[in-house]
Amino acid sequence: MWGQETELGEMDRLWGQAREELQKIVGADSFSTWIEPLRLTGVEDGTATIACPTRFLSDWVSRHYSDDILKVLDRMGGPVQRLSFQTRSQTARQAAAPAVKRPAPRPAGEEELAAPLDSRFTFENFVVGKPNELAHAAARRVAEGGPVTFNPLFLYGGVGLGKTHLMHAIAREIQVRQPEARVLYLSAEQFMYRFVQALRDRTVMDFKELFRTVSVLMVDDVQFIAGKDSTQEEFFHTFNTLVDQGKQIVISADRAPGEIKDMEERIKSRLQCGLVVDLHPTDYELRLGILQSKTDSFRAQYPGLQIAPGVLEFLAHRITSNVRVLEGALQRLFAFASLMGREITLDMTQECLADILRANDRKVSIEEIQRKVAEHYNIRLADMIGPKRVRTVARPRQIAMYLSKQMTSRSLPEIGRRFGGRDHTTIMHGVRKIEELRGSDRSLAEDIDLLRRLLEA
Repeated sequence: MWGQETELGEMDRLWGQAREELQKIVGADSFSTWIEPLRLTGVEDGTATIACPTRFLSDWVSRHYSDDILKVLDRMGGPVQRLSFQTRSQTARQAAAPAVKRPAPRPAGEEELAAPLDSRFTFENFVVGKPNELAHAAARRVAEGGPVTFNPLFLYGGVGLGKTHLMHAIAREIQVRQPEARVLYLSAEQFMYRFVQALRDRTVMDFKELFRTVSVLMVDDVQFIAGKDSTQEEFFHTFNTLVDQGKQIVISADRAPGEIKDMEERIKSRLQCGLVVDLHPTDYELRLGILQSKTDSFRAQYPGLQIAPGVLEFLAHRITSNVRVLEGALQRLFAFASLMGREITLDMTQECLADILRANDRKVSIEEIQRKVAEHYNIRLADMIGPKRVRTVARPRQIAMYLSKQMTSRSLPEIGRRFGGRDHTTIMHGVRKIEELRGSDRSLAEDIDLLRRLLEA
């Protein structure tokens, strides 16, 4: 029987059994989000007291799962007629019995996140350089919680340039500065999954209430909802509701809003009404700064490791694809040196990272090719990726397609996706056209040779 005399260890055991029953009733996803963070702290006079990390969680569980919890508790040891929810702050103010050893509750607000935050992604360890200084400043402004004149903040750029790092840093900073704020961070795929699940389970109103009562909504990789009509419809209405309420929205994507194929025009328009910031590919100075920062962190873990002069500079010059590859290469070097008890020299670096260095020797990113060609012909990058067919844009676009095929290992469909979602046959036609013209148009051939040298430099 539940009661005042129940030992804490026994209560914990019984609550564990109750949780197993509740998981069968509400399903794994709902259990993980709403029931798992709860803890039964006592039962007295027919009232079960349940500790919740936040007020939002207690309100939601009280409205949607009280009956299920009461039935299970009553069946386990009854009689239990009422539930009393207490947030962590309320519980802390009361004189409580010694705590039972159990996993620590998740930080306030974290149980509301559909995607976990990476503790490594903070503003403190984000290395700022010219390619990302505007994005960093805008992210800081949003995270500080003061008056923001732009909503949404839209961050876009290629793989490994820091979009997700800034998104996580914003979420964590807001949680620290405003513990009461409800920050919902998730990927576009998770938003779509939750919406489809709500349609299937006929809980669309619960879905709407969850997403439209947050303080800050953060959606990563929004390009993934393009072409999903019903998901776009719900995202559009959620977006409008939050903006009308003055709630902050932060969005990321791999390209600018106007360049996302199959995205509804009204959504593109809404996404462009705030601040749109491009995270440019890293330059040498930024790559070197990142390597120096990571080296300092590694040395704190492995103080005995030695790295010879010139190694970091060599890596910054040779590995230009993206920051993830750069950091992975450094991690491999430190692991190898630690295991072998050797100093990291230039010779060891070339031996240990031979595969990565070979890959970067033959790889130039499609985004870098597009930028170089756009700069050379003095056209906008958006026009190169966009639908314009005028000769002044179409010919540089075909040259960029040709160089992408020659200088990268990307497939034709992948190149097509990077050129505004074009079909692979369009890329094939562009490549063949430039191959034909190279033999007859000396000026064009010289342009291509110059661009190739610039890209290989």
